[in-house]
Amino acid sequence: MATSSIRPGGPGLKGPWDFPDSPLNRAARQPLLLGLFISLQDIHISNHPTSNSWTFDYNLDVVRRGEELGFDLAFSRTQWLPKGGYDGEASLDAFVGLAAMAAATKDIMLISTMHVLYGPLHPLHIAKYGASLDHIAKGRWGINIVTGHRAVEHEMFGWQRIEHDKRYEMAGELFDVVNSLWQETENLSYTGKVSPWRLENAWITPKPQYGRPLLVNATGSPAGIEFATHYSDLIFITSPGGAHIDSALEKLPDHINTIKAAAEAAGRKIKVLINPIIVSRDTPEEAEAYLQKIVEGKSQRKGTVFEKYDSDAHAWRGRQDPRNKQGFGLGGNIEIIGSPEQVVEQIQALHSIGIDGVVVNFYDFKVDLEHFGTKILPLLKKDGLRVD
Repeated sequence: MATSSIRPGGPGLKGPWDFPDSPLNRAARQPLLLGLFISLQDIHISNHPTSNSWTFDYNLDVVRRGEELGFDLAFSRTQWLPKGGYDGEASLDAFVGLAAMAAATKDIMLISTMHVLYGPLHPLHIAKYGASLDHIAKGRWGINIVTGHRAVEHEMFGWQRIEHDKRYEMAGELFDVVNSLWQETENLSYTGKVSPWRLENAWITPKPQYGRPLLVNATGSPAGIEFATHYSDLIFITSPGGAHIDSALEKLPDHINTIKAAAEAAGRKIKVLINPIIVSRDTPEEAEAYLQKIVEGKSQRKGTVFEKYDSDAHAWRGRQDPRNKQGFGLGGNIEIIGSPEQVVEQIQALHSIGIDGVVVNFYDFKVDLEHFGTKILPLLKKDGLRVD
């Protein structure tokens, strides 16, 4: 029986960037990629009223509206936490939730967050699930690769937390296997070197349509950047300068240049994305009033899930604000606040330092997305950041 070997780092294996008609390449014709960072779990930043809901129907409505407005992609986080770990008691799984949207949308790319080392989830499962969803979504589905940074999450699956850099070694080995399963034309046998996976004459069909599904990961550490620049198509980054836009603009350029230089050295094409929360109304004064209502309601809330459990994530460590300007803790990676004109000015500034796309978050998704679509998006088009 003929067998194939895995290809470390995927040399010779193709991905969505290699197909001019792939959804990723079609989206990349936009000067600035535009995404939605939806929430499939209860998150209560503030007591200020909001329409937000963890429910599938609510989030599907948001994604469909984003699709109508021309958004390129949608994400959601997934967390594995014990009772009391969430703000509320409801949290849908992003792998299932975003995958389910594949049959209910037509154009927008859907990125499912998967903790790929928990369980562990076998590479055959990932390869088969991914290929199936690739065909359902016609190449619009992808994986946001998460290796896990909280000890409590690993422990829920009966593991001790795996050391930070080793997690990326294991993830690299995992995706060497998965990428090979997606493209090799013979059975695959393999025994892991740093991971527990074994395969004997493994095979999946059908194969994905554009080499493999879109791969994404969020990172900031040297080990994470090394992984991302060898395996991912899109890299989600955190501002080393904290949430304030001025601090982000000061600290991000060196970080972005490091990532893009590493990708170039690896012979890979990547795009760098960031996740802002946008708080906007028609005038600066109205935006400030909206912000203050959120902040006043926030002061009545207790600590969030992000403060309850130990994390060894490097991207969020020591975020330094060189101008001593503090953000408001609104839930985004950075905060963009102001009138539509001010919002576009800040997005343009991010783009000018090398940000290739923004995956936006809102305090009230249905209300604020409409404001974005009617007031901000036309200005992005006028400014040349988006085209029809």
